[in-house]
Formats: sequence, C-alpha cells, structure tokens
Amino acid sequence: MSTILVIEDNTAVREEIVEILGLANYTVLEAIDGREGILLAEEKHPDLIICDLTLPILDGFVVLQVLNNNKETSSIPFIFLTSRCDRAEVRRGMDLGADDYITKPFESSELLNSIECRLKKSAVKKGQLVLDDPLADLIKNRNIRYYKNKQLIYQEGNHPSCLFFILKGKVKTYKVCEDGRELITALYNEGFLGHVALINKTCYHESAEAVDDVELAVIPNADFDRMVTENNYAQHQLIKILAQNVDDKEGQLLKVAYDSLRKKTADTLLAVNRKYNNEGIRISRSNLAALAGVAKESFARTLSDFRDEQLIDIKKGVIFILDVDKLSKVIY
Repeated sequence: MSTILVIEDNTAVREEIVEILGLANYTVLEAIDGREGILLAEEKHPDLIICDLTLPILDGFVVLQVLNNNKETSSIPFIFLTSRCDRAEVRRGMDLGADDYITKPFESSELLNSIECRLKKSAVKKGQLVLDDPLADLIKNRNIRYYKNKQLIYQEGNHPSCLFFILKGKVKTYKVCEDGRELITALYNEGFLGHVALINKTCYHESAEAVDDVELAVIPNADFDRMVTENNYAQHQLIKILAQNVDDKEGQLLKVAYDSLRKKTADTLLAVNRKYNNEGIRISRSNLAALAGVAKESFARTLSDFRDEQLIDIKKGVIFILDVDKLSKVIY
C-alpha cells in the first residue's frame, strides 16, 4: 500500500487525516512543521505528500520548492491543504508544481478521491499502470510507434485512424495562422493524444508534432469506442479529461490576449518547467515563443532580461529556473 506523508502543525487536523488514511489502508508518516517534513520526505521518499500551507519554521511554498529542487523528491505528488482560498495563492502553488489544493474543512471522500487520482496519475507516469482503471487497461499491450524530434504525428484536417497515448517524450499540438505563423495550442508529456477528434468524430483541428524522441501506444478506434460505450467509469474519466482540456485552452487564450510580454514568458517557462520535472527546459526558443503567443525575438529579449535578473540560467541551450518563487511573482 502507498505511503503518504502528512505535514500539518494543527494536532486535531493531523490526527483526523491520519485516521482517514489509516482506515483506507495507507501507511502514514507525520511531520509537525516544514523542516521536519522536508527531512522525512528526503529520507523516506513517500508516494504522496499532503502539506498545510501555513506552517511554522518553513511554510508550504518553501517545502514544495525545496523538494522540487531535489531530484529524488521532485516527482512526488504534492497536495496543499489550506483554510484560505485566495486565487493568486492557488495559482502560485500550482506554478511551483503543486498537484492539487484541498480547502479546510474538507470531506473524507474529497481527500481520498484527490489522493487516489494523484497516485494513479503518478503510477501511469512511472509506467506502472493501475490494473483496475479501464483507461489504464486500454493502454496495455499495444503496438508502439516511435517518432523523432520534429516528426509529424498527425496533421490538421485529417481524420483520426486511432487513439494515441504518450508513453515517453513530449508532443506539441499547433495551428498555423494565415500569415504562416505557428501557434502552439498545448504541450503534452503524458496522457491521451488526439482524443477530442475521436470523441467528436471529426477531423483533427490542429496538428501534432514530436518535440523530442517520443513513444506512443496505438489504440484502435474500435477498442476505444467499445470502452466508452460500455464503461460508465471510463465515460466519467474522459469527461474530466475533456473539461481540463477546455480549462487549459481558455486559460492559454486569456494569457495570449491580455498578459504582458514578461507575464507570458514567465508563465510559459513555469508551465514547461513542470513538464520537464524541474530538470531544465529542453525545447527550442521558437516553440516556447509559439506556446506563449509572442514573437521569437521578443521572447528571446525577455529571456535575456530574466537571465540578467538571475531568475533563470541558460547552459548549452537548456533553460534552468533559478528561483521559481520570484519568477512566479512576475505573473501577479
């Protein structure tokens, strides 16, 4: 059974969480402040961390940032627990790499559902597919296609012949404007690809291209249709995936329309950095600029400014974020 670290200074709240997790057969580790939580995470490597935002010694933001800077703990799913629900605060936590926010007081089912979801996502990311999840079952024992960097996976206007699942690497989806400029609509490093066109039974409304070496599981349309038709849980999961896609696209469009150049650049760097697990951004400047919705030259100038401000460093073409917290503040 999975091990969960609970970092909470309020004794009553911590004991309540420990009791809930114990009844659900999780192994639980406890810490009463941020420093103790960091030491336990680095020593025990739990499968998931639940952390209060307002902690003595080191607050939740600092805990997450320290763990993200450690390669051995940076991939551990992290859930914030807070009695506050300020939108800017939530956004800051997500930019630092938090996986979810739970607001006090909370229902036991809400806590357990969030934990289960994050653990399943982490298992898929590690290649440990959850056997009782029909979406995971759909991926097993499939033919694998391999793509090199810049190789086209599918093209806008074509009809889908199958569903893809990204097993390794990163894929960008994009549209080409009338003037020939490329607008990147999303960057994927895990999960399903091309599912929107397949569900809507339409042609692709965007193209997909490998950003680095990519491995895709190929799922026949008939298998996908059968699962969606026969399994209510799979239908629910797909609705959640589609809803998240809509939220992400709307958020991107709002940023492109209203954010300043510095905000667009900072937001793009933070978002892509999370997909690279804080190990350096290995994606071309033209792709980053297209993802931000700005000119390549303007993006490059802003990168230079951020480097002068010691927010980032660039080594052999790889961008490293030196201070996630300060870069996050550029957005607000």
